[in-house]
Amino acid sequence: MSKTAEILSKYEGDTPGTKANLYRFMNTGKLAGTGRMVFLPVDQGFEHGPVRSFGSNEPAYDPHYHFQLAIDAGLNGFAAPLGMIEAGANTFAGRLPTILKLNSANMMIPNDARKDQAVTASVRDAIRLGCSGIGLTIYPGATSALDMIEEARELIAEGKTYGLPSFVWSYPREGDLTKECETAVDVAAYATQMAALIGAHVIKVKLPSEFVSQKDVKAIYEQTGKDLSKQSDRVAHIVQAALGGRRIVIFSGGDKKGVDSIFDDATAIAKGGGNGSIIGRNAFKRPKPEALDMLDRVIEIYRD
Repeated sequence: MSKTAEILSKYEGDTPGTKANLYRFMNTGKLAGTGRMVFLPVDQGFEHGPVRSFGSNEPAYDPHYHFQLAIDAGLNGFAAPLGMIEAGANTFAGRLPTILKLNSANMMIPNDARKDQAVTASVRDAIRLGCSGIGLTIYPGATSALDMIEEARELIAEGKTYGLPSFVWSYPREGDLTKECETAVDVAAYATQMAALIGAHVIKVKLPSEFVSQKDVKAIYEQTGKDLSKQSDRVAHIVQAALGGRRIVIFSGGDKKGVDSIFDDATAIAKGGGNGSIIGRNAFKRPKPEALDMLDRVIEIYRD
């Protein structure tokens, strides 16, 4: 059995249409057929603003830049909000599987407001634009979390009726969670499980730290001898939380940082059994030749 077939066999409740789109993601680009994937997400213009996102590399203001970057780098797919997908859908139709990001937040909302995301596109938009998947964000721990989870469940279910797999950004925040707690290994595992249980096909989380937020969970780790000292061990635990490894888990790259750190992250993800990376700002904030070199090295780490 091929690696792709092995992964698809774990999605027992899905239709051939949904599996066909998952297959397309897994068999596009330089990592085709390996079970590993690297995606380019460009929703940061909405989330952080255009200047923060593209000011350091001005060609990146143009949506076509990102489509072409993902194609030239040999990535598995490209995720973006409605306007950006619409701006390149015709030119790049069929050349790269795309993910329509269905909800977004922004930095102009007051800091003390509850953390939430507005639905900015529909599943029908994804079908109209030829997308192969839908993406959405939930904030476990936020005061809006229950509403977001119900909203996400409905969008995921609608996507399944059209054969579109869902990519869920599961980012714990707000409420009783401090910044340190947002990336705590136990919190990340909880967020991963929640995304899996509402029907997500692909789960996107941040790489977890060694910090354990919940005292009772820390006691269980200690009683069972759970060693989470290495990043690869923590990745393996997050994969374990994704229904025992039955769901695809990819890890976000965060804000721009040194390439050595990016390569170390990819190595830990690979060793821990993660399915890959979704790298946005670390790619498009760099000049294109530098970004392509960096992405090629990440791909080689996953291939090896």
